[in-house]
Amino acid sequence: ILIFCVNAGIPSPALSSSLAYFDSCRRESLPANLTQCHRDYFGGHTYERVDRGGTFHCTWTEAHKDLGHLAERKFGENLA
Repeated sequence: ILIFCVNAGIPSPALSSSLAYFDSCRRESLPANLTQCHRDYFGGHTYERVDRGGTFHCTWTEAHKDLGHLAERKFGENLA
């Protein structure tokens, strides 16, 4: 049914969301690279890689150098 809606140009957000949810349930692993990248960039979080063990953090700009490691920070700490 969803294919017919897409081919006819009929919006079907509930059906397409349901199909996307079903696709995510049947996959062994999901690509969350972009989400992890955004979290690391904006919040100084770390990310994991599937090709190497451990956690990683990138220094995206000069302003990110002072963030330090996530485990060394306290809740509500002002980094600015």
